[in-house]
Amino acid sequence: AQGLEPAVNATVAKFVATPEGTALAYGSLVFMALLPIFFGALRSVSCGKSKNSSDMPETITGRDAARFPIIASCTLFGLYLFFKIFSQEYINLLLSMYFFVLGILALSHTMSPFMNRIFPANIPIKQYQLLFTQGSGEAKEEIVNYEFDTKDLICLVISTVVGVWYILKKHWIANNLFGLAFALNGVELLHLNNVSTGCILLGGLFVYDVFWVFGTNVMVTVAKSFEAPIKLVFPQDLLEKGLGASQFAMLGLGDIVIPGIFIALLLRFDVSLKKETRTYFYTSFLAYIFGLGMTIWVMHTFKHAQPALLYLVPACIGFPVVVALLKGELTEMFSYESSEEVLPHTPRLTHYPTVSGSPASLANSMQSSSSPRRRRNNPPL
Repeated sequence: AQGLEPAVNATVAKFVATPEGTALAYGSLVFMALLPIFFGALRSVSCGKSKNSSDMPETITGRDAARFPIIASCTLFGLYLFFKIFSQEYINLLLSMYFFVLGILALSHTMSPFMNRIFPANIPIKQYQLLFTQGSGEAKEEIVNYEFDTKDLICLVISTVVGVWYILKKHWIANNLFGLAFALNGVELLHLNNVSTGCILLGGLFVYDVFWVFGTNVMVTVAKSFEAPIKLVFPQDLLEKGLGASQFAMLGLGDIVIPGIFIALLLRFDVSLKKETRTYFYTSFLAYIFGLGMTIWVMHTFKHAQPALLYLVPACIGFPVVVALLKGELTEMFSYESSEEVLPHTPRLTHYPTVSGSPASLANSMQSSSSPRRRRNNPPL
């Protein structure tokens, strides 16, 4: 979670954005942040119905949540040392290739439901299967067994074009397409098992975000050095320079995914109540808008990068808890178990993301295997 940061260019005089450019940039960041949260939460309700195990959610338990800030801090500081010791150019080249592959998979998976709706009915759909096995006879074990069709191939081709565009140009639109895909898949496929776990995770990362932004220059240094689609960016000089603009405001994917998976949990809680309304989902969704707005206001007022979770965590937890207190459903909220309601045998999260301490590296969780013995599909997401 890199937090929100204003535009910076160290090689020229400090850029001063116009009020219109600033409003457009931060308004666009807020809008882009809301998209993966809203649609990812909706998809999280039914993602366990997929036949491909890679589309099944990974459950974050209380123990995972408690360890996560420590692991994230070690990862973040490790990246900081790498950038200090080794050539930034070579590190980013390696990371670009890594995220090129993961971005294609994530974007393909994101596009799949839309492709199913718009694909012409008169075009024949062919079925394919990718199968890798290990051993022979009775000891034969499936490593990869993925079934896909023509629509999946089209999604892969489109995603690959975006990936090549990103690798060659590092254009901010290509970066945002990959970033939005990562964030949406993270909200969809990373499930908190209950509200208490969500509070532990958000509380721990609240401290993590505040310490690494205010206490050191580590977070800001890594965020600016790390050339990978782990943040959403929008140019503040778009009105002056068009699509070739270069002065960016940014929002880390962690500031989207972490509150997003908590909001998605509350949507599944709403569904479990079997009521017509989605009170807790909309409350937390509005709380996220309020928290992000506060972040932008404070950053704009004090001209300093802000840890967005400093404002998002109290809002996203506090607003729904107050509503639950008023409705007399607080006990019911904290006793709700998401994994039992949506998917009884959801695998636990056993692999932690490695991107700038941000849980937004969802492709890791989608690519990882909970056990070397467990059958696992690694499809084009």
